[in-house]
Amino acid sequence: MARLVVLSEGFTGKAHELKVEKTTIGRVDDNIFCIPEASVSSHHCEVLLRGTDVVVHDLNSTNGTFLNGRQVTGEAVIKPGQILRLGQVEMRLEVAGAEKAPAKKLPDQTMVIPQGVKLGQEPATKTVAFEKTAFTKKSNTATKIFIGAVVVLGLVVIVLVILLFKK
Repeated sequence: MARLVVLSEGFTGKAHELKVEKTTIGRVDDNIFCIPEASVSSHHCEVLLRGTDVVVHDLNSTNGTFLNGRQVTGEAVIKPGQILRLGQVEMRLEVAGAEKAPAKKLPDQTMVIPQGVKLGQEPATKTVAFEKTAFTKKSNTATKIFIGAVVVLGLVVIVLVILLFKK
């Protein structure tokens, strides 16, 4: 008997026996196999039993249906041990008496990642000569003239207001 076993965190160990010819999978409750996760479409895909083959058919899902990392467009046959991903949820097809596909190989050793400068260690310094370029500092003469004119104009307005209210 074939079954889908969910591998993703939060759903680990959740499984569904593929007993009927067509099993619908999606986020909402009207699916035969409901996976309440945001990246799974409401009606994501269907798994079909065709003789000895197990076939997945994508139902135009938003986040896609992937089989061993390749996107399923239309239909694809799932072999025992292969990883089926719906959105962000991964599951594996298990068939009683069938050989499992080899698990992903993890590194045998810890990888050392080089670090930057350590405490007490002088970084290599390099002097850089800055050459004069075409870009020079602008003079502030225009700004000074503008500010002076605004101040004089403001004083004239204040004097005129005072003279008008004295009368």
